[in-house]
Amino acid sequence: MRPNFFVNTPDILHAYLQRGGRPAFEVRAVLAATLSPTWGVYSGYELCENVPLREGGEEYLDSEKYQLRPRDWEAAEREGRSIAPLIAKLNAVRRRHSALHRLRNLHFHHTDNDAVIAYSKRTSADADTVVVVVNLDPHHTQEATVSLDMPRLGLDWHETVPVRDELTGVIYHWGRANYVRLT
Repeated sequence: MRPNFFVNTPDILHAYLQRGGRPAFEVRAVLAATLSPTWGVYSGYELCENVPLREGGEEYLDSEKYQLRPRDWEAAEREGRSIAPLIAKLNAVRRRHSALHRLRNLHFHHTDNDAVIAYSKRTSADADTVVVVVNLDPHHTQEATVSLDMPRLGLDWHETVPVRDELTGVIYHWGRANYVRLT
């Protein structure tokens, strides 16, 4: 059996999403899409719907659990209220990287900031390697040194390699210790 990582549920609206705004929705999407071989979202997540039924509660104001809910997807896209482009990009990244299709190849790397998580996935068959670094704080820019376990990436401790940010296309050169500043 393989787990499914869903970023939300049809009826529970966690406080992280209520208070974290769009960045919290983006963080959960990146984590789910890269940590698990299968992931999903319930309708409305793409629009960052985060209004609770009541203050302090964990139920959606307009849950689809008991009703059909029409949404204007095109207007949300035009107004920049949708993370659908990010979700599409994450799915494209998943298609390009066989390492993201596996679960047992997950390895966490050390960071010197608890608000930043770093992990990698690597396949032995085709040596596809993905390193993911995420700012878990939806409110503040975070800085950290990411210490990579180079042998787990198929590299010697002294090596440096070009790494490509799959979301921006920017290429960096990384070695054992790498400074990151994430918004």
